[in-house]
Amino acid sequence: MNEVVESSHVIKIPIDKLALGMFVTAIDHQQSKVDILNPGKIKHQDAIIKLKNSNVTTVWVDMQLSSSNCGLIKSDKPNDFINPLARKATVTRDARQLQAKHLLAEAKGLIQKILAETYEGKAFDITQFDGLADKMIETVMDNEDAFKCILALRTKDAYLLEHSINVAFLLITFGQHLKLDIDVLRQMAVGGILHDIGKIKVNDAILHKPKKLTPEEFEHMKLHQYFAIQIMDETKGLSQMSKDVCLMHHEKIDGNGYPKGLKGEEIPLHGRMSCIVDIFDALTAERCYKEAMSPAAAFKILISLTPFHLDQSLVYEFIRCIGVYPVGSLVLLSDQRVGIVWEAKDRDVFHPIVKCFYSLKHKRYTEITMVDLLKTEVNIERGITPSSLGINPAPFY
Repeated sequence: MNEVVESSHVIKIPIDKLALGMFVTAIDHQQSKVDILNPGKIKHQDAIIKLKNSNVTTVWVDMQLSSSNCGLIKSDKPNDFINPLARKATVTRDARQLQAKHLLAEAKGLIQKILAETYEGKAFDITQFDGLADKMIETVMDNEDAFKCILALRTKDAYLLEHSINVAFLLITFGQHLKLDIDVLRQMAVGGILHDIGKIKVNDAILHKPKKLTPEEFEHMKLHQYFAIQIMDETKGLSQMSKDVCLMHHEKIDGNGYPKGLKGEEIPLHGRMSCIVDIFDALTAERCYKEAMSPAAAFKILISLTPFHLDQSLVYEFIRCIGVYPVGSLVLLSDQRVGIVWEAKDRDVFHPIVKCFYSLKHKRYTEITMVDLLKTEVNIERGITPSSLGINPAPFY
């Protein structure tokens, strides 16, 4: 059987063309399409054999979520496929955004399920995070700006979920910058996803309070780390490193943090990294009670928290990793045009390509123009946030 039906990036293929690394979303059973309860990548040959033994003849594969080396890419000829290693793949920005949206949606659903189960007092199986963490790592390794796409998709809603996802992506990206082992990246990703798990037991009125917390309310908020200790103790299969990322992101170098008051080298590298990443993402998030900071402004605060709170050398490494004006951030140019940092790879941090769409001088949207700061006297005046200008940059990403 050689039938291949394509619908966007999801294709229907015969079972004998199914290969390791492909992301299966549905199967054809008794001539009907059946969505898989837990879609995911084929990691073992046994899974393919099991499908064949179940008389499955065709499967539905999401090619954008499949591994780049899975051995199957649609060619220009009908009903034909080619080896992806035979050509250099061209990944468009739109494709990266779409991939990020899929991953974001999957992560949201998974974390929502975990939060609900934990709230009900149920134990959860940590192995269900493995595939998600692996995909996060693969996404970041395939495209170093992937996490910035996720940041661009941020909304004001479901902050707890999105913050957890962003922290996981930032930890992977930071860890990759520091050339940490891939298994370390995976464990940190899991810890990042779970790092605020204790907040599910914090009083909602305090958790979502749109004003500064009173001293008593802040003490209650701090309990989320003690709640997390209980949850971590009841979670089977969770590595110590993942637990550390979860339980150490409020510790301080000088020993004045919580929940254990760890000091200096008592906080391992991954614990110190989680402190930096958590604060950075919180500062650059827009909440109902505060505007989002630009990355550049957030970096200044991170530096001000050294060396008593944060590891100074790690903060500077993080700034080098992210860049003063990361791809996806909003900047004001010296000619008063506003734009999105569009491309920065292989350039110095002050001369990216900027996608301009708004004039601060004339207070109006303008024709979209790409400005290469290496080829003009115009420069970046400062990083800005959408709320500070009252504009919506989302349509221009």
